[in-house]
Amino acid sequence: MASAYDREDGLAPPQPHGGGPADAYDPNYVPDSVKTFVVHLYRHIRDKNVFEINQMYEGGFQRLSDRLFRDSPWPSADAVAPYCDGDHVFLLLYRELWYRHAYARLSPLTASHRSESWSNYCDLFSVVLHGVVNMQLPNQWLWDMVDEFVYQFQSFCQYRAKLKNKTDDELKQLKQFDKVNLFPFAFIYLILLVCVLDSSSLSIVQAWNVYGVLNYLQALVEKSDIAQILEREKEGLEQFTATDGYDYQGGSNVLKVLGYYSMIGLLRIHCLLGDYHTGLKCLAPINLNQQGVYTIVIGSHISTIYHYGFANLMMRRYVDATKEFNKILLYILKYKQYHQKSPQYDQILKKNEQMYALLAICLSLCPQNKLIDENVSTQLKEKYNDKMTKMLRFDDEAYAAYDELFSYACPKFITPSPPVLDQPLTNYNQDAYRLQLKLFLYEVKQQQLLSGIRSYLKLYSAITIAKLAQYMEMDEATLRSILLTYKHKMHAVDSNGKIVSSADFDFYINEDVIHVVESKSNKPQGDYFLRQILKFEETIAELEKVQLD
Repeated sequence: MASAYDREDGLAPPQPHGGGPADAYDPNYVPDSVKTFVVHLYRHIRDKNVFEINQMYEGGFQRLSDRLFRDSPWPSADAVAPYCDGDHVFLLLYRELWYRHAYARLSPLTASHRSESWSNYCDLFSVVLHGVVNMQLPNQWLWDMVDEFVYQFQSFCQYRAKLKNKTDDELKQLKQFDKVNLFPFAFIYLILLVCVLDSSSLSIVQAWNVYGVLNYLQALVEKSDIAQILEREKEGLEQFTATDGYDYQGGSNVLKVLGYYSMIGLLRIHCLLGDYHTGLKCLAPINLNQQGVYTIVIGSHISTIYHYGFANLMMRRYVDATKEFNKILLYILKYKQYHQKSPQYDQILKKNEQMYALLAICLSLCPQNKLIDENVSTQLKEKYNDKMTKMLRFDDEAYAAYDELFSYACPKFITPSPPVLDQPLTNYNQDAYRLQLKLFLYEVKQQQLLSGIRSYLKLYSAITIAKLAQYMEMDEATLRSILLTYKHKMHAVDSNGKIVSSADFDFYINEDVIHVVESKSNKPQGDYFLRQILKFEETIAELEKVQLD
């Protein structure tokens, strides 16, 4: 049943909004349905009615956007202010929705829009950091805030790096935004951490400066004490995960949940910058082996595992990456049909395909078939069996396959530093991606002969170095070097600083004899038979229904 704010009756003529020409847009025109929407949303936020807020956020806002604002912005915050008593915090939330809708529906965005959105996020996060917010918001909205904040930073860096076709006005605005590009990192951090930022002091921090973005997220993490909360939860002293982050004692969940999701936002930004170690360190307080608040929102769940897995892949922690990719791909395989009506459904499918590509890379560099569920393995073979066969050869076709999969599945890397606008204008938005691709393919090149070594060693429990060198048509000194390379490449430093093996078998050399020690499968065979029994029972039940009909 449609809610009051979503009814067709009472709608004003749609000409100024519903897909008309851009010059027909009147920011001060507010249709009756938008007035009702704002009144109801404001009331529910004041009443801390999370269920109704979520219904309006995920349902009503999307439906009104599709019906009235498909190609034009929502009414301005000033225009809707009379319908929410001019509440400052509510209008910050409304502007956050306004700019997110603009990023999703309008093109091209002006530099002014990007700067104004940055300022609104600064104002909103500053209010939260001051601790004056006393409301409950749905986890979906809080996650979307952090996700959109990082996305807009990424989008701005890409926009700023495409200089070739910029107009003089755009270049002038970029110079204005970047005029303080060497503002001291430590001082910005201190300002944010003690939460004394106000609108006037924000002017000293450039729009979408990487230090400002990182430090707002870090300030939310530290001000919320979320790491300490998660640590106390392990001792049974907190109920953060059990309550999904909500405060059922009448308090606010906003700061704590924003702090929680900010750890994921920091992981994502550091992945975009190519600093994978720091990104994983930021995520460390969250235990991925247990259900958490990050799993409640499908977008948060997928983004966390995608960036976590990619960071581990780039750090040669293939086992960790493979395990997490397998779990999330199995989850999507089972439950994606429940998200078909979600606005994030297309993004879910895209990330699903990208993670299959990353899993194919992981298994090609470090085969770990025992860690893969049979359903995921079946999907993987359907999608990338030919490419995985090529990648095992390590010839020109193999490098092309690695290049293709990496380019398709990697994040959109960014260069955070502002451009030098006095030089000849060129596009450098692909520079960071090319650097990461070069480093990745260099790693692949180093492992060129490891696949051959693995194939031979899997056939023997013991073989002399001389005999293996003869099979591989190389001298013994070169073979010893390759064996040491295999040992090095199949080991990595884990999150605890310990050196762990990524290979599914190990070997040692004693008196010029290579002894192979293959790990035993820990995969419970009973699970396989139970799944097959359940499938047969479902099939029999379907057949019985057909016979009854």
